[in-house]
This record gives sequence, C-alpha cells and structure tokens, in this order.
Amino acid sequence: MSDADAAVERVPDFELPNVAAGPDPFSLAAAAADPDTDAIVLLFQRDYHCGNCRKQVQVIAERYDEFAALNASVVSILPEPVERAREWQSSYDLPFALLADPDADVSDAYDQPVRFGVLGSLHDLVGRMPVAMVLDVRSGEPVVAYTYEGRMPADRPEIDDLLAEIDSLRAD
Repeated sequence: MSDADAAVERVPDFELPNVAAGPDPFSLAAAAADPDTDAIVLLFQRDYHCGNCRKQVQVIAERYDEFAALNASVVSILPEPVERAREWQSSYDLPFALLADPDADVSDAYDQPVRFGVLGSLHDLVGRMPVAMVLDVRSGEPVVAYTYEGRMPADRPEIDDLLAEIDSLRAD
C-alpha cells in the first residue's frame, strides 16, 4: 500500500431503510456508484427529540438546491426506528434521504462519538454527539474527504462550510 493509499480513509458500506427521497432501502454503494454524484454528505443525528438535529435538516432542506448544484447528495441518519424517522419526514418533507438506524449499527460503525460511557450508550439523548461527513465518491468508492465531530449537542458545521468542502473536491 502506498502512502497515498494509507491516507485515504475508506468507509463501511451500509444499507438502511429510507423514509424520504431516493431509494428504499438506501445503499451507500449504490449511491456512490451514481455517475451524477461527486459527493455524499452524511449527517449522523443524535436522536428523534434533538431540536438541533431537526433544525439542521430543515436548514439543509431549504438550501438543498445548492448541494444538488455541486452534484452532492445529503443523507441524514437517525438512530431511531423507521416509525420515528417517518414522523420527521411527515413534519419536514425532506428532499434528501432520511435513514432509520434503529440499533445505531451504522452510527457505531462510523464511530459516532458517545459521551458518558454506559449511560450515554443507553440514552442517545444524553450521550450521542452529532457528526457530519463529506464523502468523495467520484471514483465510485466512497472515501472520507471531511469530518466534523460535534463536541456538544448544538456543535455542528455551518452549511456554508459543508458546501465549501464539497466545492473544494471539485477543484481538485
């Protein structure tokens, strides 16, 4: 493996139920293989009740055309059952994928931080921190181009920062 290969952080593939735009179930491999997609933004949410999570998906929905103009897809991953994800979709009518991850398997596979040890792992409202990732999928193989790990429940990247990261991929 070359140094360049070592610097590339490949991501685990996954398939989850999707209650919003796009295919159901959603497959990362299939999304990455889309020739019209250069980047995928993964938003790992805290939980159903999180007001900051709800605000984030609404703001991104309002600006989704800016992501689409950069050939980027947005995928929000909610560590909740399908029924709870459907409630979000009913409330917000998101123009991007909203995935249910009821056992938080994908969130855990992507190392979404959880605070407060066992207590945090038992109660996502207390422990799970938000994460945003931009995946470069131009090669058809998703690799991490940018990661933002929230240190507090409200700590999230600015939408303009996510768009700038995607735009910088296109400049490479």
